[in-house]
Amino acid sequence: MTHRPRKRFGQNFLHDPIVIRKIVQAIAPRPGDHLVEIGPGQAALTIPLLQAVGEMDAIEIDRDLAPLVQEACAPHGVLHLHNADALRFDFHQLRTDQRPLRVVGNLPYNISTPILFHLLDYRHDIQDMHFMLQKEVVERMAAGPGNKIYGRLSVMLQAYCRVERLFDIGPGAFKPAPRVDSSIVRLTPLPEEAVGIDDPRMFADLVRRAFSQRRKTLRNTLKDVLSGGQIEALGIDPGARPETLDVSQFKRLASLTIINF
Repeated sequence: MTHRPRKRFGQNFLHDPIVIRKIVQAIAPRPGDHLVEIGPGQAALTIPLLQAVGEMDAIEIDRDLAPLVQEACAPHGVLHLHNADALRFDFHQLRTDQRPLRVVGNLPYNISTPILFHLLDYRHDIQDMHFMLQKEVVERMAAGPGNKIYGRLSVMLQAYCRVERLFDIGPGAFKPAPRVDSSIVRLTPLPEEAVGIDDPRMFADLVRRAFSQRRKTLRNTLKDVLSGGQIEALGIDPGARPETLDVSQFKRLASLTIINF
């Protein structure tokens, strides 16, 4: 397949067969799984996944690349290719039966966080997600309280999913080679009873406020929605900085914010 990578789409095509095999093993596709790949690129991962499941969906924004992917995959199974922007794609429409979606992809580094947040809206339709992302992003996703890289991304993803950093991948596995290392991460949506968030929008807003000025205390960043006394009544120090709180504490703060509104 001949296609020049386009910088505006953040295209870095995976080509290392050893890495590809390792990723497929981590995903562990089985016949009957409903796989959805975001950004199939030159179909390096698409083909072995399609061979394993027989039929799958893929979302590709590049109009020139899409027909090349379709042609390359034709001998290996049935590929339903959607020429669309994953950031605006309605993943629920793919849920045509009882099978949950298994989402995979080599996500463009420049839009990885917006895609992750977009997919959280469809977590009820998803069994798991396996993504290749910038190593630094995956470290932030999996970081715990007290870590300097723990932040909004960490809290939002861990509130709804189990986050597992699987393994790292060097730049040489891609063409063109990016200037950063990559990592494979697995996200498994939690059962709704384990999530325990009554108002997802309120929770997201509170987390955003808390980390908007991360050097400031909760008393200052949340003063428009919660008083210092209310924060303290939850057993949380209003003089603490947001990176010291765990996910459950953010959930408690969000529940109290709902009462205030």
